[in-house]
Order: sequence, then C-alpha cells, then structure tokens
Amino acid sequence: MNNKHVERLLVSYVLMAGGLCGLCGLHRFYNGKIGTGLLWFFTLGIFGIGQFIDIFFVPNMVEEYEGKLLIKQGMSPYGSPSQYPRATATAVELPKVPEEKLMLRVLKSARDRGGQITVTQAVLDTGADFPEVELVLKEMVKQGYAHIDNDPVKGTVVYDFVEL
Repeated sequence: MNNKHVERLLVSYVLMAGGLCGLCGLHRFYNGKIGTGLLWFFTLGIFGIGQFIDIFFVPNMVEEYEGKLLIKQGMSPYGSPSQYPRATATAVELPKVPEEKLMLRVLKSARDRGGQITVTQAVLDTGADFPEVELVLKEMVKQGYAHIDNDPVKGTVVYDFVEL
C-alpha cells in the first residue's frame, strides 16, 4: 500500500467519524459516491445502520475511487499504463471542390430542375457537402443571381434562379 492510499483511507475513516456529530455520509462524498452520500446525510446514515456497515466497506470504496482516478489518467486499475490507448478524434480533410466549379454544377442542377433548387437537391446533384453548397448558394443570392423563397407545400428553403 502506498502513502496516498493509506492517507485516503485514514481521511475516509475520520470523515466517517463525523457521523457521531450528525454529519453522516461525508466519507461517501469524499470517495465520489454523491448519491449515497446525500442519502446518508439526510437519513443520518440510514438511521446509523448504514454508517456502521460502512466501517467494513470503506476500504473497498477507497480502492474503487482510486481505480476510477487511474482510469481517467489512462492507467489500468493496477497503476500500469493501459494496454488500450485512449481514443482520440482525428479530422480527415476532404479535397475541396473549387468554388467556381461548384457554382457551375449548382447552376446546371438548378437548370435541370426548372430554375429552382434546395440545398439538399444541390448536394445530391453535385456530390459536395452541405456547408460548401450552402455557402455557394448564399454567395449567388448575395451577388443577385438567385432569390430565396419557400416551397408553399413543404416549407423548405428554395433558391430560385429567375434567369433559368
């Protein structure tokens, strides 16, 4: 047993002794058991019975809490480095379609659809992702090539190319 373990064990028993003053459950809060700590606090350690039984459970509570701390640090519960590294997210950069080519593909798609297109339809037709298509369509509206409207039946946003 290392010094930190013994220290946590002693502090847990000292906090448990607070039950003699009516402060039951402090040892449970200290060892990360918030729910049962609240239960012990408001019921005086389940009328003293739970407080007495915890005399035998404190060593297990301390070991369990220390094991959780080690796992959070990427260690096994035995203190050695975990054989399974923690998962990390990596961003995958997809090749970007030049905005001009995407704009042309969106225009052709709108032409094929009678001069009106939604973002979803443009994504399906061009193969570009949603943010790229939405950015191109907003830029076309900003430049005056298209107008934003709503489909009267579905309520979806429709980009209307009057010239097509």
